Amino acid sequence: YVLNDNGIYVCKIKENGAAALDGRLEEGDKILAINGNILEDRTHGVAVDLFRNAGEDIVLRVQKNHPPHRNGPSSTGGGGDSPLPRLGLLVGALGAAVLLAFLYV
Repeated sequence: YVLNDNGIYVCKIKENGAAALDGRLEEGDKILAINGNILEDRTHGVAVDLFRNAGEDIVLRVQKNHPPHRNGPSSTGGGGDSPLPRLGLLVGALGAAVLLAFLYV
């Protein structure tokens, strides 16, 4: 349940079920459409019926659940899209080039 949002959200994934075995759907994801049927302003019952009648192959349009944005550096330390690691490599390469140039002069 999300306050002021009547969308259909994944609250639990059945262990060893199709979604668990596929691995792409996660708890907290919002289901936007089932086999092209848009779920906006549809009830939970309609969504359940669409799932039940979808057949063996099902196409979902999903809005992934992203954690809330936090200011400041991330705790993971991953490179991400930050320009700082690339800048460090550039400075290191430039320093090595200057050192080599100095040794050959």
